[in-house]
Amino acid sequence: MDIAIFEGASPLLMQAFIFLLMGSIVKFFIRLFEVRRRMKGLKKQGLSVTPYNPLFGSLLVTKDRVATLPYDANNWPYVPPVLIVASPLTAYQVTQEHSLPKFSGLRRFMQPIAGEFDLVTVEGQMWKKWRGIFNPGFSAAHLMSLVPDMIVEVGVFCAILREKMEEKTIFPMKRLTDNLTMDILGRMVLDTAFNSQRMNNPLVSALRRQIPWLSFGTELNIWRRWHPIRPLMHWYNTRIMDRYITQQLEDRFVVQMDETSKKSENSAANIIDPAYKSLLTQIKVFLFSGHDTTSSSMCYVFHNLSEHPSELRRVRAEHDAIFTTDIAAAPSLISQDPHLINKLPFTLAVIKETLRLFPAASSTRASETGYSVVSEDGKSYPTDGCLVWSSHESIQRDPNFWPSPDSFIPDRWLAQPGDPMYPYSKLKRFPAAGTQSLNICYFRKRFPGCFDP
Repeated sequence: MDIAIFEGASPLLMQAFIFLLMGSIVKFFIRLFEVRRRMKGLKKQGLSVTPYNPLFGSLLVTKDRVATLPYDANNWPYVPPVLIVASPLTAYQVTQEHSLPKFSGLRRFMQPIAGEFDLVTVEGQMWKKWRGIFNPGFSAAHLMSLVPDMIVEVGVFCAILREKMEEKTIFPMKRLTDNLTMDILGRMVLDTAFNSQRMNNPLVSALRRQIPWLSFGTELNIWRRWHPIRPLMHWYNTRIMDRYITQQLEDRFVVQMDETSKKSENSAANIIDPAYKSLLTQIKVFLFSGHDTTSSSMCYVFHNLSEHPSELRRVRAEHDAIFTTDIAAAPSLISQDPHLINKLPFTLAVIKETLRLFPAASSTRASETGYSVVSEDGKSYPTDGCLVWSSHESIQRDPNFWPSPDSFIPDRWLAQPGDPMYPYSKLKRFPAAGTQSLNICYFRKRFPGCFDP
Protein backbone atom coordinates (compact mmCIF):
# COMPACT_ATOMS: atom_id res chain seq x y z
CA MET A 1 0.00 0.00 0.00
CA ASP A 2 2.79 2.43 0.94
CA ILE A 3 4.66 1.59 -2.27
CA ALA A 4 1.58 2.27 -4.37
CA ILE A 5 1.06 5.66 -2.75
CA PHE A 6 4.71 6.58 -3.34
CA GLU A 7 4.59 5.48 -6.96
CA GLY A 8 1.39 7.43 -7.54
CA ALA A 9 2.83 10.59 -5.96
CA SER A 10 6.07 10.57 -7.95
CA PRO A 11 4.56 11.70 -11.28
CA LEU A 12 2.70 14.51 -9.48
CA LEU A 13 5.89 15.72 -7.86
CA MET A 14 7.71 15.57 -11.17
CA GLN A 15 4.93 17.51 -12.88
CA ALA A 16 4.99 20.15 -10.16
CA PHE A 17 8.76 20.47 -10.47
CA ILE A 18 8.59 20.83 -14.26
CA PHE A 19 5.80 23.40 -13.93
CA LEU A 20 7.84 25.49 -11.48
CA LEU A 21 10.94 25.19 -13.63
CA MET A 22 9.12 26.28 -16.78
CA GLY A 23 7.49 29.13 -14.90
CA SER A 24 10.90 30.34 -13.69
CA ILE A 25 12.33 30.17 -17.20
CA VAL A 26 9.40 32.11 -18.67
CA LYS A 27 9.68 34.72 -15.90
CA PHE A 28 13.41 35.03 -16.57
CA PHE A 29 12.97 35.71 -20.29
CA ILE A 30 10.13 38.17 -19.68
CA ARG A 31 12.41 40.08 -17.30
CA LEU A 32 15.27 39.79 -19.78
CA PHE A 33 13.12 41.31 -22.51
CA GLU A 34 11.95 44.16 -20.25
CA VAL A 35 15.46 45.10 -19.18
CA ARG A 36 16.91 44.92 -22.68
CA ARG A 37 14.05 46.97 -24.12
CA ARG A 38 14.46 49.64 -21.44
CA MET A 39 18.20 49.96 -22.05
CA LYS A 40 17.64 50.16 -25.80
CA GLY A 41 15.12 52.94 -25.23
CA LEU A 42 17.52 54.89 -23.02
CA LYS A 43 20.22 54.61 -25.67
CA LYS A 44 17.83 55.97 -28.33
CA GLN A 45 17.24 58.99 -26.09
CA GLY A 46 20.94 59.79 -26.29
CA LEU A 47 21.66 58.95 -22.67
CA SER A 48 25.02 57.59 -21.58
CA VAL A 49 24.71 53.79 -21.71
CA THR A 50 27.47 51.20 -21.88
CA PRO A 51 27.68 49.25 -25.18
CA TYR A 52 24.78 46.84 -25.04
CA ASN A 53 24.15 43.45 -26.64
CA PRO A 54 20.43 42.56 -27.12
CA LEU A 55 20.97 39.14 -25.52
CA PHE A 56 23.98 39.45 -23.22
CA GLY A 57 23.59 43.08 -22.20
CA SER A 58 26.91 44.53 -20.99
CA LEU A 59 28.41 41.18 -20.02
CA LEU A 60 30.42 40.82 -23.24
CA VAL A 61 31.92 44.31 -23.34
CA THR A 62 32.76 44.22 -19.63
CA LYS A 63 34.41 40.81 -19.73
CA ASP A 64 37.95 42.19 -19.63
CA ARG A 65 37.03 44.74 -16.98
CA VAL A 66 35.28 42.20 -14.75
CA ALA A 67 38.34 39.96 -14.94
CA THR A 68 40.21 42.59 -12.90
CA LEU A 69 37.49 42.84 -10.23
CA PRO A 70 36.78 40.64 -7.18
CA TYR A 71 35.33 37.21 -7.92
CA ASP A 72 31.83 38.23 -6.82
CA ALA A 73 31.52 41.25 -9.16
CA ASN A 74 28.51 40.78 -11.39
CA ASN A 75 25.87 42.17 -13.76
CA TRP A 76 22.22 41.53 -14.58
CA PRO A 77 20.58 39.00 -14.49
CA TYR A 78 22.52 38.78 -11.25
CA VAL A 79 21.82 42.40 -10.28
CA PRO A 80 19.52 45.07 -11.72
CA PRO A 81 20.85 47.60 -14.24
CA VAL A 82 23.08 50.06 -12.37
CA LEU A 83 22.61 53.81 -12.65
CA ILE A 84 25.97 55.26 -11.61
CA VAL A 85 25.78 58.70 -10.00
CA ALA A 86 29.17 60.33 -10.37
CA SER A 87 28.82 64.04 -9.68
CA PRO A 88 28.02 66.17 -6.62
CA LEU A 89 24.84 67.49 -8.26
CA THR A 90 23.36 64.07 -9.00
CA ALA A 91 24.52 62.60 -5.68
CA TYR A 92 22.80 65.47 -3.89
CA GLN A 93 19.58 64.70 -5.77
CA VAL A 94 19.33 61.02 -4.77
CA THR A 95 20.60 61.30 -1.18
CA GLN A 96 19.24 64.63 0.08
CA GLU A 97 16.99 66.55 -2.25
CA HIS A 98 14.92 63.41 -2.88
CA SER A 99 16.33 60.62 -0.75
CA LEU A 100 15.73 57.37 -2.60
CA PRO A 101 14.93 54.24 -0.57
CA LYS A 102 17.83 52.08 0.51
CA PHE A 103 18.77 49.11 -1.64
CA SER A 104 16.71 46.10 -0.52
CA GLY A 105 19.65 43.71 -0.94
CA LEU A 106 21.43 45.57 1.85
CA ARG A 107 18.89 44.31 4.38
CA ARG A 108 19.44 40.74 3.24
CA PHE A 109 23.19 41.28 3.61
CA MET A 110 22.95 42.85 7.07
CA GLN A 111 20.30 40.55 8.56
CA PRO A 112 22.71 37.76 9.67
CA ILE A 113 24.84 40.37 11.43
CA ALA A 114 22.29 42.69 12.96
CA GLY A 115 18.89 41.05 12.70
CA GLU A 116 15.93 43.36 12.11
CA PHE A 117 15.63 47.15 12.35
CA ASP A 118 19.28 48.09 12.22
CA LEU A 119 20.39 51.67 11.65
CA VAL A 120 22.00 50.82 8.32
CA THR A 121 18.84 49.58 6.61
CA VAL A 122 15.86 51.13 8.41
CA GLU A 123 14.37 54.39 7.19
CA GLY A 124 11.91 57.11 8.17
CA GLN A 125 10.66 57.33 11.75
CA MET A 126 12.35 54.08 12.80
CA TRP A 127 15.72 55.46 11.73
CA LYS A 128 15.06 58.79 13.47
CA LYS A 129 14.09 56.98 16.66
CA TRP A 130 17.29 54.95 16.91
CA ARG A 131 19.50 57.78 15.66
CA GLY A 132 18.04 60.01 18.38
CA ILE A 133 18.77 57.38 21.03
CA PHE A 134 22.44 57.25 20.05
CA ASN A 135 22.95 60.95 19.31
CA PRO A 136 24.54 61.69 22.71
CA GLY A 137 27.15 59.02 21.99
CA PHE A 138 28.29 60.92 18.90
CA SER A 139 28.70 64.28 20.64
CA ALA A 140 32.16 65.82 20.55
CA ALA A 141 32.31 66.01 24.35
CA HIS A 142 31.53 62.31 24.77
CA LEU A 143 34.01 61.26 22.11
CA MET A 144 36.72 63.31 23.80
CA SER A 145 35.96 61.57 27.08
CA LEU A 146 36.75 58.24 25.37
CA VAL A 147 40.19 59.30 24.12
CA PRO A 148 42.09 57.94 27.18
CA ASP A 149 40.63 54.46 26.54
CA MET A 150 41.55 54.76 22.85
CA ILE A 151 45.11 55.62 23.83
CA VAL A 152 45.40 52.39 25.82
CA GLU A 153 44.53 50.32 22.74
CA VAL A 154 46.74 52.42 20.48
CA GLY A 155 49.62 51.73 22.86
CA VAL A 156 49.10 47.98 22.35
CA PHE A 157 48.96 48.53 18.60
CA CYS A 158 52.23 50.49 18.56
CA ALA A 159 53.91 47.80 20.67
CA ILE A 160 52.83 45.15 18.17
CA LEU A 161 54.18 47.24 15.29
CA ARG A 162 57.55 47.46 17.01
CA GLU A 163 57.54 43.70 17.55
CA LYS A 164 56.83 43.20 13.86
CA MET A 165 59.63 45.60 12.98
CA GLU A 166 62.10 43.58 15.05
CA GLU A 167 61.04 40.40 13.22
CA LYS A 168 62.05 42.06 9.92
CA THR A 169 59.35 40.21 7.97
CA ILE A 170 56.52 41.41 5.75
CA PHE A 171 53.13 41.26 7.46
CA PRO A 172 49.58 42.31 6.49
CA MET A 173 48.71 45.61 8.16
CA LYS A 174 44.95 45.16 7.72
CA ARG A 175 44.60 42.43 10.33
CA LEU A 176 46.41 44.59 12.89
CA THR A 177 44.24 47.64 12.21
CA ASP A 178 41.15 45.40 12.28
CA ASN A 179 42.07 44.23 15.76
CA LEU A 180 42.87 47.75 16.94
CA THR A 181 39.58 49.12 15.66
CA MET A 182 37.58 46.28 17.22
CA ASP A 183 39.24 46.84 20.59
CA ILE A 184 38.50 50.56 20.44
CA LEU A 185 34.90 49.91 19.42
CA GLY A 186 34.58 47.44 22.27
CA ARG A 187 35.51 50.17 24.72
CA MET A 188 33.35 52.80 23.03
CA VAL A 189 30.22 50.70 22.47
CA LEU A 190 30.27 48.19 25.35
CA ASP A 191 32.87 49.70 27.69
CA THR A 192 34.58 46.33 27.46
CA ALA A 193 38.18 45.35 26.75
CA PHE A 194 38.02 42.78 23.93
CA ASN A 195 41.82 42.36 23.96
CA SER A 196 41.57 41.01 20.42
CA GLN A 197 44.97 42.49 19.56
CA ARG A 198 46.63 39.98 21.82
CA MET A 199 44.20 37.09 22.18
CA ASN A 200 41.09 35.48 20.81
CA ASN A 201 37.76 37.08 21.70
CA PRO A 202 34.57 35.04 21.12
CA LEU A 203 32.51 38.00 19.89
CA VAL A 204 35.18 39.25 17.50
CA SER A 205 35.87 35.75 16.21
CA ALA A 206 32.17 35.03 15.60
CA LEU A 207 31.74 38.33 13.79
CA ARG A 208 34.68 37.57 11.51
CA ARG A 209 33.40 34.08 10.80
CA GLN A 210 30.03 35.53 9.91
CA ILE A 211 31.30 38.01 7.34
CA PRO A 212 32.33 35.49 4.62
CA TRP A 213 28.85 33.95 4.85
CA LEU A 214 27.03 37.25 4.17
CA SER A 215 25.30 37.48 0.81
CA PHE A 216 23.44 40.02 -1.28
CA GLY A 217 21.92 37.09 -3.17
CA THR A 218 23.57 38.21 -6.42
CA GLU A 219 26.71 36.03 -6.54
CA LEU A 220 27.62 34.56 -9.92
CA ASN A 221 28.64 31.34 -8.23
CA ILE A 222 25.37 29.50 -7.62
CA TRP A 223 26.95 27.34 -4.92
CA ARG A 224 28.00 30.44 -2.99
CA ARG A 225 24.65 32.09 -3.48
CA TRP A 226 22.61 29.18 -2.11
CA HIS A 227 25.16 27.39 0.05
CA PRO A 228 23.23 24.84 2.16
CA ILE A 229 25.42 25.42 5.22
CA ARG A 230 24.91 29.21 5.27
CA PRO A 231 21.78 29.22 7.51
CA LEU A 232 23.51 26.96 10.03
CA MET A 233 26.60 29.19 10.13
CA HIS A 234 24.43 32.29 10.48
CA TRP A 235 22.60 30.71 13.42
CA TYR A 236 25.78 29.50 15.12
CA ASN A 237 27.70 32.77 14.87
CA THR A 238 24.68 34.91 15.76
CA ARG A 239 24.10 32.79 18.86
CA ILE A 240 27.66 33.40 20.05
CA MET A 241 27.51 37.15 19.36
CA ASP A 242 24.12 37.60 21.01
CA ARG A 243 25.12 35.58 24.06
CA TYR A 244 28.29 37.64 24.54
CA ILE A 245 26.59 41.02 24.12
CA THR A 246 23.59 40.03 26.23
CA GLN A 247 25.92 39.04 29.07
CA GLN A 248 27.67 42.41 28.80
CA LEU A 249 24.34 44.25 28.90
CA GLU A 250 23.14 42.24 31.88
CA ASP A 251 26.39 42.86 33.74
CA ARG A 252 26.06 46.56 33.03
CA PHE A 253 22.47 46.51 34.25
CA VAL A 254 23.50 44.95 37.54
CA VAL A 255 26.33 47.43 38.06
CA GLN A 256 24.08 50.42 37.41
CA MET A 257 21.28 49.31 39.69
CA ASP A 258 21.31 51.23 42.95
CA GLU A 259 21.25 49.47 46.27
CA THR A 260 17.56 50.14 46.70
CA SER A 261 16.60 48.26 43.56
CA LYS A 262 18.90 45.42 44.51
CA LYS A 263 17.11 44.98 47.83
CA SER A 264 13.65 45.60 46.44
CA GLU A 265 11.08 42.95 47.16
CA ASN A 266 9.59 43.60 43.74
CA SER A 267 11.30 41.04 41.54
CA ALA A 268 10.41 43.06 38.46
CA ALA A 269 12.84 45.72 39.63
CA ASN A 270 15.66 43.23 39.20
CA ILE A 271 14.67 42.08 35.72
CA ILE A 272 16.23 43.72 32.71
CA ASP A 273 13.68 45.33 30.38
CA PRO A 274 13.39 43.23 27.19
CA ALA A 275 13.47 46.49 25.21
CA TYR A 276 16.96 47.07 26.59
CA LYS A 277 18.11 43.92 24.82
CA SER A 278 16.94 45.38 21.51
CA LEU A 279 20.23 47.25 21.68
CA LEU A 280 21.78 43.98 20.50
CA THR A 281 20.99 44.85 16.91
CA GLN A 282 22.48 48.33 16.95
CA ILE A 283 25.57 47.25 18.90
CA LYS A 284 26.39 44.63 16.28
CA VAL A 285 25.85 47.23 13.55
CA PHE A 286 28.37 49.59 15.18
CA LEU A 287 30.93 46.81 15.54
CA PHE A 288 30.50 45.53 11.99
CA SER A 289 30.05 48.79 10.09
CA GLY A 290 32.62 50.73 12.06
CA HIS A 291 35.54 48.33 12.16
CA ASP A 292 36.24 47.73 8.46
CA THR A 293 35.79 51.32 7.28
CA THR A 294 38.06 52.74 9.97
CA SER A 295 40.56 49.91 9.67
CA SER A 296 40.86 50.26 5.89
CA SER A 297 41.25 54.03 6.13
CA MET A 298 44.08 53.63 8.61
CA CYS A 299 45.88 51.31 6.20
CA TYR A 300 45.55 53.87 3.43
CA VAL A 301 46.91 56.59 5.73
CA PHE A 302 49.99 54.48 6.39
CA HIS A 303 50.29 53.73 2.67
CA ASN A 304 50.09 57.38 1.64
CA LEU A 305 52.65 58.47 4.21
CA SER A 306 55.03 55.67 3.23
CA GLU A 307 54.76 56.80 -0.40
CA HIS A 308 55.31 60.47 0.46
CA PRO A 309 58.26 60.83 2.87
CA SER A 310 58.10 64.62 2.85
CA GLU A 311 54.52 64.55 4.15
CA LEU A 312 55.51 61.99 6.77
CA ARG A 313 58.26 64.31 7.98
CA ARG A 314 55.72 67.13 8.31
CA VAL A 315 53.39 64.88 10.33
CA ARG A 316 56.22 63.94 12.67
CA ALA A 317 57.29 67.56 13.02
CA GLU A 318 53.75 68.57 13.91
CA HIS A 319 53.53 65.83 16.52
CA ASP A 320 56.89 66.79 17.99
CA ALA A 321 55.69 70.38 18.33
CA ILE A 322 52.51 69.39 20.16
CA PHE A 323 53.55 66.26 22.09
CA THR A 324 57.31 66.98 22.42
CA THR A 325 59.97 64.68 21.00
CA ASP A 326 59.55 62.23 23.86
CA ILE A 327 57.42 59.53 22.22
CA ALA A 328 56.87 57.77 25.54
CA ALA A 329 55.27 60.90 26.99
CA ALA A 330 52.68 61.30 24.19
CA PRO A 331 50.07 58.85 25.59
CA SER A 332 49.91 60.53 28.99
CA LEU A 333 49.83 64.01 27.45
CA ILE A 334 46.88 63.11 25.24
CA SER A 335 45.05 61.31 28.04
CA GLN A 336 45.41 64.34 30.32
CA ASP A 337 44.33 66.76 27.59
CA PRO A 338 42.47 65.02 24.74
CA HIS A 339 41.87 68.37 23.05
CA LEU A 340 45.53 68.40 22.02
CA ILE A 341 44.55 66.30 19.02
CA ASN A 342 42.56 69.29 17.76
CA LYS A 343 45.86 71.11 17.30
CA LEU A 344 47.08 68.91 14.44
CA PRO A 345 45.85 70.63 11.26
CA PHE A 346 48.28 68.92 8.91
CA THR A 347 47.59 65.46 10.37
CA LEU A 348 43.90 66.15 9.89
CA ALA A 349 44.58 67.23 6.29
CA VAL A 350 46.41 63.93 5.68
CA ILE A 351 43.39 62.01 6.94
CA LYS A 352 40.97 64.06 4.83
CA GLU A 353 43.07 63.61 1.72
CA THR A 354 43.28 59.87 2.34
CA LEU A 355 39.51 59.66 2.61
CA ARG A 356 39.14 61.67 -0.58
CA LEU A 357 41.36 59.30 -2.54
CA PHE A 358 40.17 56.11 -0.88
CA PRO A 359 36.61 56.52 0.41
CA ALA A 360 35.73 53.73 2.80
CA ALA A 361 32.15 53.29 1.60
CA SER A 362 29.57 54.41 -0.93
CA SER A 363 25.80 54.69 -1.17
CA THR A 364 23.45 52.30 -2.95
CA ARG A 365 19.81 53.23 -3.39
CA ALA A 366 16.79 51.51 -4.84
CA SER A 367 14.81 52.83 -7.78
CA GLU A 368 11.59 54.80 -7.59
CA THR A 369 9.01 54.64 -10.35
CA GLY A 370 8.62 58.00 -12.06
CA TYR A 371 11.74 59.55 -10.51
CA SER A 372 14.64 60.60 -12.73
CA VAL A 373 18.09 61.96 -12.00
CA VAL A 374 18.93 65.09 -13.98
CA SER A 375 22.55 65.46 -15.04
CA GLU A 376 24.49 68.69 -15.46
CA ASP A 377 23.66 68.80 -19.17
CA GLY A 378 19.94 68.58 -18.45
CA LYS A 379 19.40 64.95 -19.47
CA SER A 380 17.00 62.87 -17.37
CA TYR A 381 17.98 59.37 -16.33
CA PRO A 382 14.99 57.35 -15.04
CA THR A 383 15.76 55.30 -11.94
CA ASP A 384 12.93 52.83 -12.52
CA GLY A 385 14.25 49.27 -12.29
CA CYS A 386 17.81 50.37 -11.52
CA LEU A 387 20.20 50.08 -8.62
CA VAL A 388 21.34 53.68 -8.03
CA TRP A 389 24.98 53.80 -6.98
CA SER A 390 26.67 56.99 -5.81
CA SER A 391 30.30 56.49 -6.79
CA HIS A 392 32.19 58.47 -4.17
CA GLU A 393 35.58 57.75 -5.65
CA SER A 394 34.50 59.09 -9.04
CA ILE A 395 33.22 62.28 -7.44
CA GLN A 396 36.26 62.77 -5.28
CA ARG A 397 38.67 62.29 -8.17
CA ASP A 398 36.76 64.45 -10.64
CA PRO A 399 39.21 66.92 -12.27
CA ASN A 400 36.36 69.41 -12.63
CA PHE A 401 36.41 69.89 -8.88
CA TRP A 402 39.84 68.77 -7.73
CA PRO A 403 43.14 70.04 -9.18
CA SER A 404 45.52 67.08 -9.66
CA PRO A 405 42.71 64.74 -8.54
CA ASP A 406 44.79 61.55 -8.37
CA SER A 407 47.65 63.11 -6.41
CA PHE A 408 48.06 62.97 -2.65
CA ILE A 409 48.12 66.66 -1.69
CA PRO A 410 47.08 67.22 1.96
CA ASP A 411 47.72 70.95 1.60
CA ARG A 412 44.56 71.32 -0.45
CA TRP A 413 42.68 71.05 2.86
CA LEU A 414 44.71 73.90 4.32
CA ALA A 415 44.17 76.21 1.34
CA GLN A 416 42.21 79.42 1.84
CA PRO A 417 39.38 80.85 -0.32
CA GLY A 418 40.80 82.20 -3.55
CA ASP A 419 43.49 79.54 -3.74
CA PRO A 420 43.04 77.23 -6.80
CA MET A 421 43.48 74.26 -4.44
CA TYR A 422 40.66 75.39 -2.13
CA PRO A 423 38.43 72.28 -2.08
CA TYR A 424 35.09 74.06 -1.70
CA SER A 425 35.48 76.69 -4.42
CA LYS A 426 33.50 74.71 -7.02
CA LEU A 427 31.32 72.77 -4.61
CA LYS A 428 29.68 75.58 -2.65
CA ARG A 429 26.58 75.56 -4.85
CA PHE A 430 25.68 72.07 -3.53
CA PRO A 431 24.35 72.73 -0.01
CA ALA A 432 25.46 69.52 1.70
CA ALA A 433 27.57 67.78 -0.89
CA GLY A 434 30.72 68.74 0.98
CA THR A 435 29.91 66.39 3.85
CA GLN A 436 27.57 63.62 2.78
CA SER A 437 27.89 63.14 -0.97
CA LEU A 438 31.65 63.62 -0.92
CA ASN A 439 32.25 61.58 2.22
CA ILE A 440 34.68 64.19 3.54
CA CYS A 441 34.76 63.44 7.24
CA TYR A 442 37.18 64.11 10.02
CA PHE A 443 37.92 60.49 10.92
CA ARG A 444 37.63 61.76 14.48
CA LYS A 445 41.28 62.82 14.53
CA ARG A 446 42.53 59.46 15.72
CA PHE A 447 45.80 58.03 16.90
CA PRO A 448 48.52 60.55 16.06
CA GLY A 449 51.09 58.51 17.98
CA CYS A 450 50.77 55.61 15.55
CA PHE A 451 52.87 57.38 12.94
CA ASP A 452 56.04 57.11 15.02
CA PRO A 453 58.41 54.24 14.18
